[in-house]
Amino acid sequence: MMATLFLAAAEALAQDQQQNAATEEPEEPTRRIIVSIADRKLAVIENGRVVKIYQTAVGADATPTPVGVFKITNRVKNPTWYGPKGLIVPAGKANPLGDRWMGLSRKGYGIHGTNNQRSIGKNVSHGCIRMRKADVEELFEIVKVGDVVELVAEPAEELAGIFSAGQLLASTD
Repeated sequence: MMATLFLAAAEALAQDQQQNAATEEPEEPTRRIIVSIADRKLAVIENGRVVKIYQTAVGADATPTPVGVFKITNRVKNPTWYGPKGLIVPAGKANPLGDRWMGLSRKGYGIHGTNNQRSIGKNVSHGCIRMRKADVEELFEIVKVGDVVELVAEPAEELAGIFSAGQLLASTD
């Protein structure tokens, strides 16, 4: 009788575990964003696979993009730009941040759009990563707060492969 009781309890526990596993949401992909400052490109990598590569603008010589590992801390649609000397530019065509902002864990730096699309591919920003309007809007839908962002000055061998392979990816989009 005791064996039957234990067997019934074990079966009930197994059924509960199966139900819990069936109702759990699928895991979020492991995502990294890598910016090659030298190449002026941003790669989105999910579960170790390159998903997309975008052209960017990066910091000018006088105001370089910081190097290091950061995280996305916030995501803002139609941001307000707070510039030097108290200058404030609300959302709109004149806003140098474009219509999307993804703030980094290094205060004052982020990935954003631009009101100057011709700046993409150049070293011209105040240290932020600028993207074309359609690209930043697409990226905004992909990234989440907490995603890792690696800003690298010169791509290591592993990253060089990502960005050279990405040339083919980017040109077919």
